[in-house]
Amino acid sequence: MKLPRTTQKFFDEAGAISRFTGRFFHEAFRPRYEIVEFINQCFIIGYRSLPLVGLTGFIMGLVLTMQLRPSLVDYGVESELPAMVGIAIIREIGPVLTALIFAGKIGSSIGAELGSMKVTEQIDAMEVSGTNPYKYLVVTRVLATTLMLPLLVLLGDAISLYGAFMGVNIKTNTSFTLYYTQVFDALAFSDVIPAFVKSFFFGFAVGIIGCFKGFNSSKGTEGVGRSANSAVVVSSLMVFVLDLLAVQVTDLLGLN
Repeated sequence: MKLPRTTQKFFDEAGAISRFTGRFFHEAFRPRYEIVEFINQCFIIGYRSLPLVGLTGFIMGLVLTMQLRPSLVDYGVESELPAMVGIAIIREIGPVLTALIFAGKIGSSIGAELGSMKVTEQIDAMEVSGTNPYKYLVVTRVLATTLMLPLLVLLGDAISLYGAFMGVNIKTNTSFTLYYTQVFDALAFSDVIPAFVKSFFFGFAVGIIGCFKGFNSSKGTEGVGRSANSAVVVSSLMVFVLDLLAVQVTDLLGLN
């Protein structure tokens, strides 16, 4: 029985990404290590993404608080607003939304950059000159995304909680100390640790998919645009799939 063309293409690409990922683990732990390029990518991927992540986090915390307040007032539990917002941001909304923003900004950037290098034969030139393009271009970027996204999630959560504090004080007068006491009293390690750990997997997925799409780009400038777009779509989808798996694992371990 012959599989439909779309299904066959899906499995072909899944297999290609798996081989690409396997090569990453093969190359990542073998010298020579591109330390300078890795630090440069951490700066580009992490530091330059902070303003967008911070602004989005602040607005998210503010809007979430303003949307939740009327419902809590109706049920007479308005005092639980800081605790509910804190749990929602730390456990789910913060990591996932930050990862989606990261996929849109960094995934497309990596896909377009490596795709442009591929179609202009710069990657082939690196191989001819004796440089390992996979280690220099892929390993450094994937390691940087894996490391930087959890840090961005932590900073984004902190800024988002501050935005929620501003939202709480639109209608009431709650002190900074009281607000954060209510938030952290409602949180446990089982809320924080799974959310932090899964952000490493989000970062790895965004990096590996962006590099895969760029490294396999073709058909000139049209292919570069397609690679950038595909990197965003596939990495965003993988964020949701990994989040679903993370929820199932934490539920099995009794951490929910």
